[in-house]
Amino acid sequence: MGMAAIAGFLAAVFVGSYVQAVAGFAMGMIIVAVVGGLRLLDVPTLAAVISLLTILNVILALRGQLHEVNRHLFLWLAAGQVPAIFFGLQLMQWLDGNTRWLLEICLGLFITVGGLSMSLKPHPWPRVSGRFTTFLTGLSGGLVGGMFSASGPVLGWFGYSQPLPLAAIRATLLACFVLTTGTRTVLVGLEGGLTRPVLSYALIGLPVVVLGTWLGNNFAPPVSENSIKRMAYILLLVMGIWMLVSAGLEAL
Repeated sequence: MGMAAIAGFLAAVFVGSYVQAVAGFAMGMIIVAVVGGLRLLDVPTLAAVISLLTILNVILALRGQLHEVNRHLFLWLAAGQVPAIFFGLQLMQWLDGNTRWLLEICLGLFITVGGLSMSLKPHPWPRVSGRFTTFLTGLSGGLVGGMFSASGPVLGWFGYSQPLPLAAIRATLLACFVLTTGTRTVLVGLEGGLTRPVLSYALIGLPVVVLGTWLGNNFAPPVSENSIKRMAYILLLVMGIWMLVSAGLEAL
């Protein structure tokens, strides 16, 4: 990776960590969209790097806020996430080894749909979701989290639909992300996937994650949270469409 590519990677990491510290999700999506869309890293390496960086981001962002986590939602989301992460990881590895263009189309579609979901402001439901709905959401988030280490669109939309204080929603989402990325990292490590490139890129990105998370926690942006989400949505939509078109042309 040349200097320009490294600069692009670090810029995506900074923006993603800052937005996630402010809004509670979107770090993985932003890094996947920019780095994956520009093909700076292959999908398996990129997803492994995102997992390591997200763990640090979430630990920093959750400091002093664990008491805000909604235990009911977290436990049932976790029950769905953990088994689905394994299947998502296996699916990603199979597609990468057999039909890489299809994996890139899946990634482009995921980024595009994720960007669209971020543009929607869900209306809070009348009551907190029950066990079955929460479990199914965990399954969906775990599957895409296992594939791309970015379950934000699924869990974020679900979380912001709950009739709960924003602090509880944010803390619960962050707790779910550390579970997803931590579980995925352990599985990748057991399979020998924490290679030197993965660790090198993660190490380069760590200081940027610390800076972006600290700024997000301590300095409110000069624009509203909805404006930040809108800007992130535009970025994701552009990168997702770009990846869909380029992967489709490659398949032809």
